[in-house]
Amino acid sequence: MPRTLAGYRDGMARAIWSGSISFGLVNVPVKLYAAVHDEDIHFSQFDKNGNRIRYKRVSEKTGREIDYEDIVKGYEISKGKWVMVDPKELETFDPKTTKTVDIEDFVPIEDIDPIFFEHTYYLAPDGQAAEKPYRLLLEAMNKSGRIAIGKVVIRTKQYLAAIRPLEGVLGLSTMRFADEVVQPDRIDAIPSDKARVTQREVGLAQQIVDALSADWKPDKYHDTYREQVLDFIGKKAKGKEIVVERAEAEEGKGKVVDLMAALEASLAEARGGTRRRAKRTTTKKKTTTKRSAPKRTAAKKQRKSA
Repeated sequence: MPRTLAGYRDGMARAIWSGSISFGLVNVPVKLYAAVHDEDIHFSQFDKNGNRIRYKRVSEKTGREIDYEDIVKGYEISKGKWVMVDPKELETFDPKTTKTVDIEDFVPIEDIDPIFFEHTYYLAPDGQAAEKPYRLLLEAMNKSGRIAIGKVVIRTKQYLAAIRPLEGVLGLSTMRFADEVVQPDRIDAIPSDKARVTQREVGLAQQIVDALSADWKPDKYHDTYREQVLDFIGKKAKGKEIVVERAEAEEGKGKVVDLMAALEASLAEARGGTRRRAKRTTTKKKTTTKRSAPKRTAAKKQRKSA
């Protein structure tokens, strides 16, 4: 079911922000484009009679609808105590006029944990005059192995941002600030050092990893849930009768009774999958060879008759 992608119109990307990158005394005018789009399935809400449900802003005390211009913001400083703020009071702090990404540091990309990355965009030079400094920054980062860190304001929100080479162009990823990342020691369920494992168990686990190792091919993975739901909706739209059988939960799933037995069984299954993949590849090669054989036989017969 085709739909309009965010940041795209008539199949062509359109810029969602424009500004410039500043590093040293060099200024690179750029435009920002969406690098990814949301493929989630979005449903609207209806009552059982098919009437669309709408949300209204109503007063908790009176139950009356409130106009948007009459709404102020409240920040809870303690249980039941709020500081009321008029949106106009916040305009003093609004950074929307900033149109420059000021690069503060160039850091090794391997030093940044992926947990810090949020949304990714493409950067393109804004105008012909920007193409040379754009290429200069791209090539310099490619050779140095470092990425640029700075701050950017998109709409009215300030972000930490990483600018990096991405598929032959510059990409910009908004990032989390350090105080937005939850540290593992805040999670009570994280296991302690008391959970010891043996070298044999580690060895078997490593063999499973090796047996399941493969090259990264993003097209291999699909959102099967979304595909099934869209197929189901398409059939319903055509008036087809659909019978859906609910899958029963597997008993004992997730409970490891014997760790070694589970590791050994997992390794056998992983190796079996590897052998099946290898067999399919070999069969494919043999089929190709057999198909070309008749041509060689025909040529051989022709030489004999001559």
